[in-house]
Amino acid sequence: MTDIRQPPGSVTGGGRTWAIVLASCIGQFLVVLDVSVVNIGLPSMRDDLGLGGSAMQWVVNAYALTFAGFLLLGGRASDLFGRRNVYLLGLGLFTAASLVGGLAQNGGTLIAARAVQGVGAAALAPVTLSLLTSTFAEGPARTRAIAAWTAVGAAGGAAGGLIGGALTDYTSWRWVLLINVPIGLAVGAVVLGWLREPAGTRARPRLDLPGAVLVTAGVAGLAYGVSRSETDGWTSRSALLLMLGGLVTLAAFVAVEARSAQPLMPLRLFRIRSVAVGNVVMLVSMSGSFAMWYFLTLYMQNVLDYSAVRTGLSFLPHTAAIILGSQLAPRLMARFGSRTMAMAGGLLMAGGFLWQSAALTADGTFVTAVLGPALPMAAGAALMLTPLTDTATSGASAQDAGGVAGLINTSRQMGAVLGLSVLSAVAASGAAGEPGAGAAALADGYGRAFLTAGLVVTAATVLVPLLPRPRRAADGPHDEADTGRHPHPHEAPAPSATA
Repeated sequence: MTDIRQPPGSVTGGGRTWAIVLASCIGQFLVVLDVSVVNIGLPSMRDDLGLGGSAMQWVVNAYALTFAGFLLLGGRASDLFGRRNVYLLGLGLFTAASLVGGLAQNGGTLIAARAVQGVGAAALAPVTLSLLTSTFAEGPARTRAIAAWTAVGAAGGAAGGLIGGALTDYTSWRWVLLINVPIGLAVGAVVLGWLREPAGTRARPRLDLPGAVLVTAGVAGLAYGVSRSETDGWTSRSALLLMLGGLVTLAAFVAVEARSAQPLMPLRLFRIRSVAVGNVVMLVSMSGSFAMWYFLTLYMQNVLDYSAVRTGLSFLPHTAAIILGSQLAPRLMARFGSRTMAMAGGLLMAGGFLWQSAALTADGTFVTAVLGPALPMAAGAALMLTPLTDTATSGASAQDAGGVAGLINTSRQMGAVLGLSVLSAVAASGAAGEPGAGAAALADGYGRAFLTAGLVVTAATVLVPLLPRPRRAADGPHDEADTGRHPHPHEAPAPSATA
């Protein structure tokens, strides 16, 4: 069995490496799956519970806003209170809320359950990544673990449509939520049985409550303002006030963190070039790459008239390409370097988006409009996001692994929210935005969205060379001039892996 020497605060002792990777991957799968699986069941929820248009929107928004707002808090909490403890708390909230939502008899209960689900997911998402980054030393083993985490997360997004469609068509919409309960219980048993926190390595925690309140309100307000712009327009007073309020609150958060003795998000992390640049590139790239799932779903259902189940099955090539790309990424990174692979993956993905833009026609077929562009888009996404996640979480101490993981997950989520709002406006421009628009107009609008997404991904790729040169396994400690890192005076040395 592999013996991994852990840094203080990591999950170690009797916990086995396989249990850490399993818990990380399944937790990430649940979080990403729930973003998409519920969308398929919305019409059935509306008919069964008598939901109005605003209530249906809040079934989605309640989860998205609490998820985005609590990500940084969830990541830092894992550093302070232990990754195992926060994982179990997040999993417990997520599972219990799934049970309540699946049994809901009215819209209010369902929306409240979705909000609690988002809080649980916000605790789970960063801790699934920080479990890996705090367990494995920077190098090939950690890269392989992150590649598996990336592949499983992407598979969760692709599987959402298929699973949601099958459960809704053959059982009930309630099972898109209830399915989380047995999975949550099984994963909880693995975590309880195999993962242990090291004894006597953690000081008495003290949570930065002012910072927690400000960052949660700021991120949630900004995300809600951006999402409102999709329906109300970017110049609407409601959207502008929400976004402005979110930005002002986040500015207040930065001011509080600069003066806090134990900040929720230590500002010194942004002096690490891999963290700072990596999060910018992640935010920009996710602004474009999220279009692959959202607009293809709309195209297949609204233009090609696919059923929910057929739409989900049509995403299987995307899932296979992402899994294959994620498995190849560590080997290619070892040969060519992280920056080179992130750039190559970004260019491949951007090319796929441009191909997809041209392929979306009213008389498109699965082979020409879906399968062909799927391979470069999905494989490119895996080849870009795996080295990007690895780089953006490197250079920080193990004690800050949760905070860095929360930050990169926040960048991913905010990029997706921002991109969806902007690209939806692009897709709805012209005839595609008119009531009763025909298949040709809709396909043209979706094509414009993919063209814009391709340009955004290209812009993100241009930023990749600003990342620091990665440290090879044979190298010594990081060069501060290269990483921009200022070590913490009490920081423990990086862990190492031995067979």
